[in-house]
Amino acid sequence: MKLHLFRHGIAIDREDPACPSERDRFLTPKGIAKTQAAAHGLRALGLKPNVIMTSPLLRAVQTAEIACEVLGYPVKKLRQSEALTADAKPGDLFDELSGLKAEEVICVGHAPNLDEVIAFAIGSHTAVTSLKKAGLGSLEMESFAPPHGTIVGIYSPRALRFLAD
Repeated sequence: MKLHLFRHGIAIDREDPACPSERDRFLTPKGIAKTQAAAHGLRALGLKPNVIMTSPLLRAVQTAEIACEVLGYPVKKLRQSEALTADAKPGDLFDELSGLKAEEVICVGHAPNLDEVIAFAIGSHTAVTSLKKAGLGSLEMESFAPPHGTIVGIYSPRALRFLAD
């Protein structure tokens, strides 16, 4: 399976007096624009997901919806998963993925979870990546139990925006 881990875009700052609860933090206008541009980079890379999963937190859902729109994936098929929240255990996501019949999956989530998922997939006990907001990590997964994958690409949001141009 091709597994793509897409970090959510720039959200309202926690220190902003208008900031809602953690679950309801939303993408800023700048975050929306940069995420749309990065999503066009996903399209330029040729991503054609059978499944798109997202953390249930608003900023991740908004990021996933942008990816759906750009990639032509039906928003109504978007799956939410607690295994993509910031403090989830990487093994929980692999348990969920093991039940999917999909060739290519995009998961939208948060730091540090996505970096921990990448480390877990390659057998590292410490993070080897630090995905930026609207950045992407791509893996080729050989198995899920135990997880065994190979990193095939790490893309900064700037690189994704460049690819889109």
